[in-house]
Amino acid sequence: MKAVICGAGIAGLALAGRLHNVLGWQVVVLEKAPTPRTEGCMIDFFGPGYDAAEVMGVLPWLRELSYPITQADFVDECGRCRASLKYERFARTVGGRLLSIMRPDLELALRERLSFAVDLRFGTCPARIEDRGNGVRVTLTDGRAIDADLLIGADGIHSAVRGLVFGDEHRYVRRLGLNAAAFTIDDSDLHAEVGDRFVLTDTLGRQLGLYALRDGKVAVLAVHRSARPEPPADPRAALREIYRGLGGVVPRVLERCPPAGELYYDQVAQVEMDSWSRGRVVLVGDACHAVSLLSGQGASLGIAGAYVLADQLARTCSVEEAVGRYEHIWRPVVERGQRAARGRVRWFVPDSPLRLRVRRAALDLAGLPGASRLIGGRLAGGRLPSLGELAATSP
Repeated sequence: MKAVICGAGIAGLALAGRLHNVLGWQVVVLEKAPTPRTEGCMIDFFGPGYDAAEVMGVLPWLRELSYPITQADFVDECGRCRASLKYERFARTVGGRLLSIMRPDLELALRERLSFAVDLRFGTCPARIEDRGNGVRVTLTDGRAIDADLLIGADGIHSAVRGLVFGDEHRYVRRLGLNAAAFTIDDSDLHAEVGDRFVLTDTLGRQLGLYALRDGKVAVLAVHRSARPEPPADPRAALREIYRGLGGVVPRVLERCPPAGELYYDQVAQVEMDSWSRGRVVLVGDACHAVSLLSGQGASLGIAGAYVLADQLARTCSVEEAVGRYEHIWRPVVERGQRAARGRVRWFVPDSPLRLRVRRAALDLAGLPGASRLIGGRLAGGRLPSLGELAATSP
């Protein structure tokens, strides 16, 4: 059997490894970008994706690449700390099975675990897709064509595969009223000041977060409210204007913000579809069920969803049946994550002084034993099913 996977991100790489290493499939991975992605934010990795990474044997390396974040500090417009949240309490709510890792490092670990027999191609993507009943032909932007038994779109929220097979993205992408940017800066003094904390601005309508990285750089994640569906022509100028007026370390961050080609900027959105497959074409990860960064589970659900699809392909000789089972099992999990993320919009970046004060009060309560477990559980999105429970789900 042969599979073509479009997208060398988290879900695509995890699926490529499972299909080749466990099922013995021939696998071709296509990535539109010319090189592996280097920009991206720090993510909290836990839940079923953590379980899948352990089964896949990649967890020890992820631990080596992770960061020992001790707490999240929320600072006001003047840089004064208004609230703190200990990561240890959050980790306890998920049984200690939590890692803080940069998204590019997670992709690196998955990519370097791939067998050399997996054909990984950068700088190309589908230009045309033909479903031939018992297979699919993919014509690439470089003019070549590939015949395969299954085509998997793992190419993110702006999926080319989804666009070619299911139609324009405006039918499926649901904006949440926020835009996000991620980049890194060089500032040794700021690096020492941040240390092993996650520092966030506790501010109205906009939030900027900072992590210190091993290479001496500082990772920045900026999230702000926006009614504009399209990205600005000059993201750096837009960020400097949106975050202008905040004190503390923010002016230093804005001064060192890199140009557009060196930062990530996109809308915060979810993807909702009635069906994730059509014939011998199926979608995984953000391409079909983006939960948004507000869920804190996007990477975990991407890896776990890929695991579930590979598991179902291993359990049946019918590709169509396996694809149907995958969606039946996995859809309720991601829809729950999407609902939780939509409920967090008003609190993630408060849009009124009252909501800002309520969030501060909630964070203050996190120091209490009972409240810390409740708030940590809310942040984790509640208990997610284990891989064993998912495998036992009736098709």
